[in-house]
Amino acid sequence: MDFTFTEEQQAAVEAAKAVFADVAPDGVPSPALTPGAVADDFDRPLWARLAGSDLLSLVLAEEHGGAGLDTVALCLVLREAAKVLARVPLLEHCATAMAVQAHGSPELAAALLPGAGRGTLVLTAAAHGRSGHDPAELAVTARRDEDGWTLDGTQTAVPWAHNADWIAVPAHTGEGEAVLALVTRTAEGLALAEQVSTTGERLAELALDGVRVAPTHLIDTPDAWERLRQLLATGTCALALGLGEGVLTMTSQYTSKREQFGFPVATFQAVAVQAADRYIDLRAMEVTLWQAAWRLDAATGGAGGPLPSSGDVAVAKIWASEGVRRVVQTAQHLHGGFGADTDYPLHRYHAWAKQLELQLGPAAAHEEALGDLLAAHPLA
Repeated sequence: MDFTFTEEQQAAVEAAKAVFADVAPDGVPSPALTPGAVADDFDRPLWARLAGSDLLSLVLAEEHGGAGLDTVALCLVLREAAKVLARVPLLEHCATAMAVQAHGSPELAAALLPGAGRGTLVLTAAAHGRSGHDPAELAVTARRDEDGWTLDGTQTAVPWAHNADWIAVPAHTGEGEAVLALVTRTAEGLALAEQVSTTGERLAELALDGVRVAPTHLIDTPDAWERLRQLLATGTCALALGLGEGVLTMTSQYTSKREQFGFPVATFQAVAVQAADRYIDLRAMEVTLWQAAWRLDAATGGAGGPLPSSGDVAVAKIWASEGVRRVVQTAQHLHGGFGADTDYPLHRYHAWAKQLELQLGPAAAHEEALGDLLAAHPLA
C-alpha cells in the first residue's frame, strides 16, 4: 500500500509552511501574562495571508473557487498551524464550509462558500452543548412552521463566535432528528456572553431565544451534523499532533544544548528514554489521525469498513487526548525550571495542549464509545 501524500497535499503543506514561517510562538499572547481574554479578535493579518495563499478555499470545490482537496489535506495544514500556535479559526471555518458544501442547499452554498474561500466571511460551529459533556444537538430545539424554523436553547464555549459572521448551530426537532442551522452572529434573539478558554482566547455562550432561520439556511440531511462533528474532532486531533511535534522539537533543541556535568542532558539515558516514549506517542497520534481522516473521506465516497468512521475518530481521539498531555508534561519536566519561565514559549504550548485535551474529552469516554461500536458491529 502507498501511504505517501499526493502532490496536491504536499503542495498544501509547503504553502502552509510559507504562511506560518513568520509566526513566532513566543509572540503569541500569553494567558499567564494577560488578565481575561488575551485579545478581542483573532490574527486578522495571518488570516489574510491564508486567504491570499488559497488555504481557506483548500477544501472547497472548483465551482466555489476552491482546490477541491480533502480532509487529509486540511489536517496537514492544521498540523502546521498548531506548531506555531496560529490564532485563527481555520478548523471551525473549513469544517463548517465542508458541511455546507456537502449538505447545504445550493442557495446556502452560493451565499457562503465564495466569501468563505476568500476569507471575507468567517464561519464557526457550536459543538459543545450546554456543558461540554452532553450531545450538542440536544442543547437547542428547532421548531418548524410555515415560514421556516425557530431555535431556542444554549450552546457553550463556541470558539471565535464574537468575530465570526456565521455560526453553525446543531439542534434537535423533538422527533429524534438532528439538524444544522446557519445563523448570523447578529441575528435577532441571539445573545453572546463572553467566556475565556485555557489559552486565553474569547469563547462565547450562545443563548438563542426565538431565533428565526430561513428554510434554505437549515440543513436537515440526516448525517450532516454527525459529519461536521467528526470533522471537528479529527481536526482537533491534527492540532494536537502539530502542537506535540512542535513541543518535542523544542525539547530536543533545549536538551541538546543544556549541559550538566560537562555533557548535554540529551545524552543521559533517562532523558533519552522519556523523549523516545513521547516520540512513540506522536507516531501513534499520527497514524490514527490519518486513518480517521481517510475514513471520513472514504465514507463520503461510499466506501465502507468493519466499523463506522466514528470508530476511527474515537481511536484518534484516545491517542490525541492522552498523547498531547504526556508530551507537554515531559517537555516541562525535561526543561526544568526554564520551562516555567513566561519569557519562554513552552508555557503557551502547555496552555494550548490543555485546551485541546479538554476539547477532545477523556480517553475513557472514547474507549467506552468504541466498545459500544464493537458490540454493535461484530468483526467476526
